[in-house]
Amino acid sequence: MLSTLLGYPDASLIEALTEIRMAITGHRAFAPTTRLDLIALVDRLAARALLDLQEEYVETFDRGRATSLYLFEHVHGESRERGQAMVDLLAMYEAKGLFLGSGELPDYLPVFLEFLGQESPTKARSLLAEIADINRRIATKLAELGSAYFAVVAALLPLAGEAPLDVAAPAKVVEQAIDGEALDREWQDEPVSFLGAPAPVSSQPQPIQFYDKRPPR
Repeated sequence: MLSTLLGYPDASLIEALTEIRMAITGHRAFAPTTRLDLIALVDRLAARALLDLQEEYVETFDRGRATSLYLFEHVHGESRERGQAMVDLLAMYEAKGLFLGSGELPDYLPVFLEFLGQESPTKARSLLAEIADINRRIATKLAELGSAYFAVVAALLPLAGEAPLDVAAPAKVVEQAIDGEALDREWQDEPVSFLGAPAPVSSQPQPIQFYDKRPPR
């Protein structure tokens, strides 16, 4: 469910929103405030035109590293060190019988969450804990920007056994475009570790895709 909400908006997402809203309302894994924040996002997605949602999504997640949903961008950026980490992550997927097609990278957070849905709760919690620092930074930045999407990433923290996000929900959703260059200038923290971030390889792999949700970057 969280993977779907974080994916690039399309017609299938819109069709699933009613079911997702019902599931969130009674889901005991979420604290009451988390449920309210997630429902607010669902209602926002349901109330806006699909094209507007798609434009907002690109402005939110594809214009700066601080809000990028590509996990290894927060570890290696676009450096060559990202390659081996990608290979190892892909091997984890394939070991569970999940194979990627062409067009996307395996460190895309919605893909990773879909993979965790195939794991045991204990294993899923452990892997979520490994990216908790990344998720906390993304959720904090999204909240600062007034993005309703902060609720989805923030919801991953308690699921990982981590403290909830200590940031107030946005008072209102910002309608203006996000300055990607400003986001990159603000992203000054040291890289964080994820799955060991192994040694570099000679070149990055070609983009690969788990499901067709997003337009070409």
